Amino acid sequence: MKKYGILLATLTLVFSSLACQTVIDGGNGVDETENLPSGDNADDFPTAPPESSNNFYFSFGGDSEFPMPDDAKNVVSVAGTVNYQTNLDLDEVMDFYRDIFGKQGYSERELLTTVTDGVFSFVFDGHESGQAIVVQGVDLGDGSVNVNISFQDV
Repeated sequence: MKKYGILLATLTLVFSSLACQTVIDGGNGVDETENLPSGDNADDFPTAPPESSNNFYFSFGGDSEFPMPDDAKNVVSVAGTVNYQTNLDLDEVMDFYRDIFGKQGYSERELLTTVTDGVFSFVFDGHESGQAIVVQGVDLGDGSVNVNISFQDV
Protein backbone atom coordinates (compact mmCIF):
# COMPACT_ATOMS: atom_id res chain seq x y z
CA MET A 1 0.00 0.00 0.00
CA LYS A 2 2.94 2.30 0.79
CA LYS A 3 4.30 1.73 -2.75
CA TYR A 4 1.07 3.06 -4.28
CA GLY A 5 1.23 6.18 -2.10
CA ILE A 6 4.79 6.94 -3.21
CA LEU A 7 3.93 6.23 -6.85
CA LEU A 8 0.85 8.48 -6.63
CA ALA A 9 2.89 11.30 -5.02
CA THR A 10 5.59 11.00 -7.71
CA LEU A 11 3.03 11.06 -10.55
CA THR A 12 1.33 14.09 -8.96
CA LEU A 13 4.66 15.95 -8.82
CA VAL A 14 5.49 15.06 -12.44
CA PHE A 15 2.07 16.16 -13.71
CA SER A 16 2.24 19.36 -11.64
CA SER A 17 5.68 20.14 -13.05
CA LEU A 18 4.48 19.57 -16.62
CA ALA A 19 1.40 21.70 -16.03
CA CYS A 20 3.51 24.56 -14.64
CA GLN A 21 5.84 24.44 -17.65
CA THR A 22 2.88 24.52 -20.02
CA VAL A 23 1.31 27.49 -18.27
CA ILE A 24 4.56 29.46 -17.95
CA ASP A 25 6.22 29.02 -21.34
CA GLY A 26 4.28 26.51 -23.35
CA GLY A 27 6.56 23.66 -22.35
CA ASN A 28 8.89 24.10 -25.30
CA GLY A 29 11.68 25.92 -23.49
CA VAL A 30 11.74 28.72 -26.08
CA ASP A 31 11.42 32.26 -24.76
CA GLU A 32 8.78 33.90 -26.92
CA THR A 33 7.93 37.59 -26.71
CA GLU A 34 4.90 39.29 -28.11
CA ASN A 35 5.46 41.35 -31.23
CA LEU A 36 4.61 44.91 -30.22
CA PRO A 37 4.34 47.90 -32.54
CA SER A 38 7.58 49.84 -32.91
CA GLY A 39 5.95 53.21 -32.34
CA ASP A 40 7.46 54.63 -35.52
CA ASN A 41 4.21 54.50 -37.40
CA ALA A 42 0.91 55.84 -36.02
CA ASP A 43 -0.92 53.12 -37.98
CA ASP A 44 0.65 50.52 -35.67
CA PHE A 45 -1.54 51.61 -32.79
CA PRO A 46 -5.24 50.92 -32.41
CA THR A 47 -7.58 53.85 -32.72
CA ALA A 48 -10.59 54.70 -30.59
CA PRO A 49 -13.87 53.34 -31.85
CA PRO A 50 -16.01 55.82 -33.74
CA GLU A 51 -18.39 57.86 -31.64
CA SER A 52 -21.83 56.38 -31.34
CA SER A 53 -25.05 58.27 -31.72
CA ASN A 54 -25.60 58.02 -27.93
CA ASN A 55 -23.43 61.08 -27.30
CA PHE A 56 -22.59 59.64 -23.89
CA TYR A 57 -20.41 62.15 -22.09
CA PHE A 58 -18.03 61.30 -19.24
CA SER A 59 -15.22 63.37 -17.80
CA PHE A 60 -13.12 63.95 -14.74
CA GLY A 61 -12.21 67.51 -13.92
CA GLY A 62 -14.01 70.81 -14.25
CA ASP A 63 -16.05 70.08 -17.40
CA SER A 64 -19.76 70.44 -16.69
CA GLU A 65 -22.80 72.12 -18.16
CA PHE A 66 -23.78 73.12 -14.60
CA PRO A 67 -22.23 76.04 -12.71
CA MET A 68 -20.01 75.11 -9.76
CA PRO A 69 -18.30 77.12 -7.02
CA ASP A 70 -14.63 78.00 -7.61
CA ASP A 71 -13.42 75.47 -5.02
CA ALA A 72 -15.19 72.48 -6.60
CA LYS A 73 -12.99 69.38 -6.45
CA ASN A 74 -13.28 65.70 -7.37
CA VAL A 75 -15.57 66.70 -10.23
CA VAL A 76 -17.11 63.83 -12.19
CA SER A 77 -19.48 64.66 -15.03
CA VAL A 78 -21.51 61.92 -16.71
CA ALA A 79 -24.27 62.44 -19.27
CA GLY A 80 -26.26 65.27 -17.71
CA THR A 81 -25.10 64.69 -14.14
CA VAL A 82 -22.24 66.25 -12.22
CA ASN A 83 -20.92 65.28 -8.80
CA TYR A 84 -18.30 67.21 -6.82
CA GLN A 85 -17.18 68.27 -3.35
CA THR A 86 -16.85 71.82 -2.00
CA ASN A 87 -15.77 73.43 1.25
CA LEU A 88 -18.90 75.61 1.28
CA ASP A 89 -21.46 74.62 3.91
CA LEU A 90 -24.95 73.42 2.99
CA ASP A 91 -26.56 76.87 3.26
CA GLU A 92 -23.82 78.45 1.13
CA VAL A 93 -24.28 75.82 -1.58
CA MET A 94 -28.04 76.38 -1.59
CA ASP A 95 -27.57 80.17 -1.73
CA PHE A 96 -25.07 79.74 -4.59
CA TYR A 97 -27.54 77.78 -6.75
CA ARG A 98 -30.56 79.92 -5.85
CA ASP A 99 -28.59 83.00 -6.91
CA ILE A 100 -27.04 81.65 -10.10
CA PHE A 101 -30.10 79.74 -11.35
CA GLY A 102 -32.36 82.67 -10.43
CA LYS A 103 -30.19 84.96 -12.58
CA GLN A 104 -30.53 82.45 -15.45
CA GLY A 105 -34.32 82.66 -15.20
CA TYR A 106 -34.97 79.31 -13.54
CA SER A 107 -37.55 79.05 -10.78
CA GLU A 108 -37.27 76.92 -7.67
CA ARG A 109 -40.07 74.41 -7.20
CA GLU A 110 -40.35 75.09 -3.46
CA LEU A 111 -42.82 72.26 -2.87
CA LEU A 112 -39.97 69.80 -3.59
CA THR A 113 -37.32 71.58 -1.49
CA THR A 114 -36.20 69.50 1.50
CA VAL A 115 -33.60 70.35 4.09
CA THR A 116 -32.81 68.01 6.97
CA ASP A 117 -29.78 67.41 9.17
CA GLY A 118 -26.84 67.47 6.81
CA VAL A 119 -28.84 66.93 3.60
CA PHE A 120 -30.70 69.12 1.10
CA SER A 121 -32.50 68.65 -2.19
CA PHE A 122 -34.19 71.19 -4.40
CA VAL A 123 -35.49 71.46 -7.94
CA PHE A 124 -35.36 74.22 -10.56
CA ASP A 125 -37.65 74.51 -13.56
CA GLY A 126 -37.18 76.46 -16.78
CA HIS A 127 -34.36 74.70 -18.61
CA GLU A 128 -34.73 74.68 -22.40
CA SER A 129 -34.62 70.86 -22.41
CA GLY A 130 -37.90 70.77 -20.48
CA GLN A 131 -36.25 68.74 -17.73
CA ALA A 132 -35.90 69.91 -14.16
CA ILE A 133 -32.51 70.60 -12.61
CA VAL A 134 -32.20 68.68 -9.33
CA VAL A 135 -29.53 69.84 -6.88
CA GLN A 136 -28.72 67.62 -3.89
CA GLY A 137 -26.11 68.00 -1.18
CA VAL A 138 -24.80 65.96 1.71
CA ASP A 139 -22.54 67.23 4.50
CA LEU A 140 -19.61 64.79 4.58
CA GLY A 141 -18.72 65.74 8.16
CA ASP A 142 -15.16 66.74 7.33
CA GLY A 143 -15.86 70.36 6.46
CA SER A 144 -16.92 69.53 2.92
CA VAL A 145 -20.21 68.96 1.14
CA ASN A 146 -20.86 66.48 -1.67
CA VAL A 147 -23.06 68.03 -4.36
CA ASN A 148 -24.90 66.21 -7.14
CA ILE A 149 -26.72 68.07 -9.93
CA SER A 150 -28.69 66.39 -12.67
CA PHE A 151 -31.38 66.80 -15.28
CA GLN A 152 -34.46 64.78 -14.38
CA ASP A 153 -38.07 64.38 -15.37
CA VAL A 154 -39.75 65.41 -12.13
